[in-house]
Amino acid sequence: MLALRLTRVARPAVQLRRLAVVAASAGTGFLLLSSLAYALAHPEHSGAALLRLSWCAAPLAATVYLTVAVARTDPGTRPRTALSALGLGPGRLMAVSAVTSAVCCTVGCLLALLAFLHLRGDLTGLPLDGAASRFLAARKRLPVPGTLTLLATVPALASAAVAWSLRPREPRPAPRPERASAAGPTATGSTATGSTADGTAADGSAAGSAATGGSTAGSAASAGPTAGGLASRAEPGAAPAPDAPEDDSDPHRPLPPHRPPTGLPWGVAVLAVGLTVEAYAGRTPSSRTALPGGLSADSAPVLVGWLLTALGLALAGPALTHLCGLLLQAVRPGAVRLLAGRVLMEEAGRIGRPLGVVCAVASGAYAVSALSGGAAPSPGPLTALGAALVAGCAVAVLLTAAVEARQSRAATIAALRRLGAPGATLRSAAALRAGALLALFVPLTLLIAALAALPLTR
Repeated sequence: MLALRLTRVARPAVQLRRLAVVAASAGTGFLLLSSLAYALAHPEHSGAALLRLSWCAAPLAATVYLTVAVARTDPGTRPRTALSALGLGPGRLMAVSAVTSAVCCTVGCLLALLAFLHLRGDLTGLPLDGAASRFLAARKRLPVPGTLTLLATVPALASAAVAWSLRPREPRPAPRPERASAAGPTATGSTATGSTADGTAADGSAAGSAATGGSTAGSAASAGPTAGGLASRAEPGAAPAPDAPEDDSDPHRPLPPHRPPTGLPWGVAVLAVGLTVEAYAGRTPSSRTALPGGLSADSAPVLVGWLLTALGLALAGPALTHLCGLLLQAVRPGAVRLLAGRVLMEEAGRIGRPLGVVCAVASGAYAVSALSGGAAPSPGPLTALGAALVAGCAVAVLLTAAVEARQSRAATIAALRRLGAPGATLRSAAALRAGALLALFVPLTLLIAALAALPLTR
């Protein structure tokens, strides 16, 4: 009930993103049902039916990816102190997000089922003069268990991915400072084995423990302030006590630097494996079968290679974005270059991975165009639906990440405007960031597409 109320009272931008999830899940559900219809219409070609079902993995992964991105940017399910006091902690909010995502995907799958049954003629007769009956098995009866299983795949995977992505995490403990040598002198110059309690330690507990050697309980109680006073009146050059905690409440203390992304080696390795698998697909002409869209290549290696290539680019995207921001600040940068580079380094983890996925989708489209001899390919309706679904989900996730990054920088932009920064400077920095990302990712996309299409064109 809480998930439904949050869905109803959400802002229009949030509702628009949820409608995108509904549309993506509807397209994926329709493709899954189409693969089931092909298996019913061609029971003798079980291998081809399994091949069509396996090619639904790419739209399914894109839909789950979009659902996770939309759930992460939902402002209604962010942990807040007031909600935690009411019993809605991070765990409950994670469950609410998972239920909301499952509801959106279920609505999309139900719409896909209605459209599928309408095109088959099971509701009001054959529409479009029966043009869709040849690939939807209009004369075959749909098995109810198989249909429900395929339609339940999308909400189940999407809600599980959202729950895993938004699971409560324990905060990492702060690194403890290194202790000084145990044999070193104390703040007053005496050792820990002295018999007096007049400053043998930096804090009251140590002074009290030293007082047990030759003092009474009253002197032990007064040793704490004495030791504290001696520690506060220590010389400016004296080293601080080893157990003294660092003061994190200083507003003038600079923030710790962000760790750069470390996924570049893994991304390059996975990308190399994907290109190797595609090269293997081009070296086996004897096992070639027809791909969706009329291509001629071994489908299983090509599908696995393209998925590995997309995964490698997604892993390497944050590190490449961070490197792009670092290069912008090289060689005596000005204010615009410094601002653009710092923003790219700060937002590398947020926009780098969607940029890598968009790069993978664009490289796949370019490779398909190269395989078709440079002419525009003529795919069927299901292939066009799958390609549009994957590309649309990738672009939607990138736009969602860009909006989220802009919202996270709203306080910084407001502070810069209060300090007198002109709007032209901020716009120039944004244009410089976009140009730097295009200058890096466009050649990378063309290179990956050429390497992916080279083994298949031989």
